[in-house]
Amino acid sequence: MMTVCAAAVAFLAGCAGPEQKLGRGFNNVTEFTRGGEMTRSMEQTALWDGPSVGYTTGVIRGFNKSFVRTFTGVYEIVTFPIPSYEPCFTNYITANPSFPDSYQPGLLADPIYNTDDNLGFAGGDVFPFSPGSRFRVFDN
Repeated sequence: MMTVCAAAVAFLAGCAGPEQKLGRGFNNVTEFTRGGEMTRSMEQTALWDGPSVGYTTGVIRGFNKSFVRTFTGVYEIVTFPIPSYEPCFTNYITANPSFPDSYQPGLLADPIYNTDDNLGFAGGDVFPFSPGSRFRVFDN
């Protein structure tokens, strides 16, 4: 058993392909909790086909894409040590999880990512369940 684990570590250590495939798989599996495809499909359908269609066809289209992305993630997790390491099903979904065009993801307001921690200031939620608890020192 120990030799199998050592062989697996030696095989996967430093390989960018399996790491990217596994990370992409975990990112895709969490699609239903993230809701990016659902929101983006509703927004895009409302823009191109009209607002009334966005709440009907956009929801169905977003659910289908979320479903495909989730099972693509399961496939990539199961097959991450096996080549090819390129994204699959890219004719239906984008290679990276998509966000609505009105949203730009950023870094978390956390001491790990903040560069102003050495000054004694850090951004983030003081009390996350209370409205208006957002505290930002350097908001650019």
